[in-house]
Amino acid sequence: MIRTTFTAMGTDIVVASAHESAARAAQELFERMESRCSRFRPDSELTAVNAVPGHRVVLSPLMAELIAVAAELRDRTDGLVDAGLGTAVAAWGYDRTFEEVTDRLAPPTQALSRPEWHLEGQTLVRPFGVAIDLGGIAKGWTCDRVVEDGLAVVVSAGGDVRSADPAVEVEVLDPWGGLAAVVRLGERALATSSITRRRWQVGNTVAHHLIDPRTLAPAVTPALCASVVAQTSVEAEAGAKGVLLKGADGLAWARTQPWIDGALVVWHDGSIYATEDIEIAA
Repeated sequence: MIRTTFTAMGTDIVVASAHESAARAAQELFERMESRCSRFRPDSELTAVNAVPGHRVVLSPLMAELIAVAAELRDRTDGLVDAGLGTAVAAWGYDRTFEEVTDRLAPPTQALSRPEWHLEGQTLVRPFGVAIDLGGIAKGWTCDRVVEDGLAVVVSAGGDVRSADPAVEVEVLDPWGGLAAVVRLGERALATSSITRRRWQVGNTVAHHLIDPRTLAPAVTPALCASVVAQTSVEAEAGAKGVLLKGADGLAWARTQPWIDGALVVWHDGSIYATEDIEIAA
């Protein structure tokens, strides 16, 4: 097995492949998807889509597929995981690559409204000012494609793991680097969402990248991070964000979702809680 590490989509990617050619193809796919779906690249398709001033914009087949996935996950998470929050994310200061994000003197003064958008075939319909952010969805979708297309047996991408190896176990770390759990992942996916990794100061408030669509502000939750196991990376990504945003009700919500195989949260005081499917490390 060949282990290859590279950087794409703002994070470190590790792929375990049977052949060098497959590993190269996996890296090329990640780089190609970043070039199309990054909201920070001026020449990306997503930047072009967000720049269209009109009510309707025709998408490429691939972009339409990704936004269709986003629409489905928005429905599954009761509207909590919404790819239409790009304007709010940027307004709070995450309007460039995270390495370039700087502290802000005050919260945004522009009026922010809950995004309304939908797909009609390959046409995205949304009012002026709604920007799409595909960060987590594009990353999860690419992890899924890399494994399902046979380019890697296991891929790890900044907290997302997709595996086709029935023997794979994954260590889940808490925000301080300690071992929170060991998950027998097998041929499934695991994703972790956190409010502790990408943070900056906005006035007297600590801001982070996870925007709550109910408030259009950085989420306020007693959980510092959440991990979810599902069949695919895009589902695990959405599930982890949903659990984190649900806060005290996150694990109860996860138990009611048939597409979530297990969930774990780390509380603000360091306490660790999990559904019955996940064994917490001693």
